[in-house]
Amino acid sequence: MAINNTQIAKDVLAAIGGKENIVFATHCITRLRFTLKDKSIPNGDEIKKIPGVLGVNIAGDQYQIIIGQNVPKVYSALCKEAGIAEEAAIDENLDQPKENLTLKSIGSKILDYLSGSMTPIIPAMLGAAMFKTIQVLFGPDMLKLFSETSDFYLLTNFVYNAFFYFLPIYLGFTAAKKVGLNQLVGAFLGGCLLVPGFVTLASTEGASFAVYGIPARMMTYGQTVLPIILIIPVAKVVWDFFAKYIPDMLSTVFTPFLTMVVMVPLVYSVLGPLGGYAGDLIGNGLLSFGNIGGFLAVAVVAGLWEFLVMTGMHQVLIVFGITSMVQTGADKFVLTAGGLATWAAFGMALGAFLRLRDKDEKALALGYFVSGILGGVTEPVLYGIGFKYKKPFIALIIGGFIGGIYAGITGVGTYVMGATNFLAILGFVGGGTANLINGVIAVLLSFTISAIVTFVIGFPKENKQ
Repeated sequence: MAINNTQIAKDVLAAIGGKENIVFATHCITRLRFTLKDKSIPNGDEIKKIPGVLGVNIAGDQYQIIIGQNVPKVYSALCKEAGIAEEAAIDENLDQPKENLTLKSIGSKILDYLSGSMTPIIPAMLGAAMFKTIQVLFGPDMLKLFSETSDFYLLTNFVYNAFFYFLPIYLGFTAAKKVGLNQLVGAFLGGCLLVPGFVTLASTEGASFAVYGIPARMMTYGQTVLPIILIIPVAKVVWDFFAKYIPDMLSTVFTPFLTMVVMVPLVYSVLGPLGGYAGDLIGNGLLSFGNIGGFLAVAVVAGLWEFLVMTGMHQVLIVFGITSMVQTGADKFVLTAGGLATWAAFGMALGAFLRLRDKDEKALALGYFVSGILGGVTEPVLYGIGFKYKKPFIALIIGGFIGGIYAGITGVGTYVMGATNFLAILGFVGGGTANLINGVIAVLLSFTISAIVTFVIGFPKENKQ
């Protein structure tokens, strides 16, 4: 039942007209990307029928075939079959055409910036979060295997805070890379928010400080997201201005220096405070919205979350959810709803596996389930099951919605930004035993109901067992 990557490569190569029709071939995280001599040769409908192919997309002059997580192996097999050299994987968005500035394109660029800044830090975030999870699970809050004064309790705190407290520095680095600013300058700007002297002043009641005579807002920025997110694009504009007009022989010294001269008052007196206030507003706003909307707010987002994933809109909600979590200690709305939706997608894959008759389709559905439950990736099941058969999307919505209702009623909170696979339930640990139990029940509701509804109504009669 394993996926035959070599066979997928052979079938795709034949469908696009063979190696003679390839001008250039590369891949990204999920797609094979071709520049073809004759774009009329491939038949998109036929390519979609190839086992292992999730879809087809055309972007400008590029013909894209959606494969999923195993695309590097398929690409390698295709290059070997065609006798062409392998190219390095590219960024998902490098092939986007230039757009005129409209409200839509501006919104898209903002989402892309937020996504590109946040996504690279997720592995480190998950690693730090697991230490906090271990502390809560085995420490004095639950199993009581060690006390608050033990070295191990302190150690888990150290490791957790080593990431989350210094979050502005890490985000400064990744956001700078996204906009094309020197990455260490980005980290430097994040460090300005956390320098011990300023933190001490900001924590002292009645203390004041001025930058070139401009009063600075006395705020602490540990564990914040939005201040550095606002700072980096402005720094990029300032950097580019000086880089353009300063002679090359002087640029190495004076471009970074003059950039910092301009940015320092903006960091302490304008952009930093603005981001801090916005973060508080967003965190409290999400908390209020969740309270006002009650369980229905969580249920609606859980039911529709995966459709936001397919448009990329979920990235901005994740930023807001993380902001809420680090500002208030927990998120009982966005992150909880998104997690339940993910489990509903896993349930959709399992329901499809149990119901489908064709052995190849069953094998693919099982692959989607395993890659989801272990790897935390939902896109293969969304494209391979949802878009292909349509009705399983009904199950996805129902499963997420019902799990969201239970989570909203019982006040389930996500206390640690955890994994998106089966370990995601550990994100509920921080709220204590009751929160963990209710979180697991909500997960099981989303997963089980989605699987059952997919099994019952998800497929045409000819595809059923």
